[in-house]
Amino acid sequence: MKLIYIIPLLLFLNKTTAQESTASKQVSTFIIEAPQLKTSRKIWLYLPKNYETSTKKYPVIYMHDAQNLFDTKTSFAGEWNVDEKLDSLNTQVIVVGIENGGEKRLEELTPYKNEKYGGGNADKYLEFIVNTLKPEIDKKYRTKPNAKNTTIMGSSLGGLTSFYAVIKYPQVFGKAGIFSPAFWINRKDINDYMVNSKKLKAKIYFLCGDSEGDDDSMVTDLNHMETLLNTNRCYCLHLNKKVVIKGGHHNEKLWRDGFADAILWLGY
Repeated sequence: MKLIYIIPLLLFLNKTTAQESTASKQVSTFIIEAPQLKTSRKIWLYLPKNYETSTKKYPVIYMHDAQNLFDTKTSFAGEWNVDEKLDSLNTQVIVVGIENGGEKRLEELTPYKNEKYGGGNADKYLEFIVNTLKPEIDKKYRTKPNAKNTTIMGSSLGGLTSFYAVIKYPQVFGKAGIFSPAFWINRKDINDYMVNSKKLKAKIYFLCGDSEGDDDSMVTDLNHMETLLNTNRCYCLHLNKKVVIKGGHHNEKLWRDGFADAILWLGY
């Protein structure tokens, strides 16, 4: 199972093809300095259709691996169609996609160092989002900046780091979309962090497939984390939902197909 995760993680680089962009006109990009990571980072921004003609403020979703969210041309193995799906739902939300660091993706999206694969630099990556990127977005765009209206979402390593983020920054992220989280790479540490955390108030949507590898460790890890959550806070609050897709594999199709339901359940 681990081989399935690691191969795409290490090869998550931009594709350079002659294919035309599939991103909608609501999507734009910009470069921002990321001093916490000692680099700059390309950001993809989705604004709802009526943003320019409205004066209202909008909730914001921060998503990892922006190369895969809006545009087939830049995607690793197909895009999530985030812009098209939000347009079809007429969802009133801003999406901020953060490009992954290419060969540094594993390093930036793991909270703890893995003995075999390394990593463990997610704290700095999240500091960039919380202390540099989010203030800039809140300054330049009409956002609802409180935690109730701020979601973090990602898949695989992005799912792992998104879950870590809602525990570490409950005052920033009030919701999370956790797709096929790679809990295995930091299993003991992330489980211990969950057990020792204060009661979470975040609303969390879990998604995975039951065919994500050669064993059922993805489902097992997700079931165990759900148990820890329900111990940490009463399941009667209905603050988390777990969806396991029969025959679902660890790929963009699973995450693309599950995106709309996650958005609706999270309240958008």
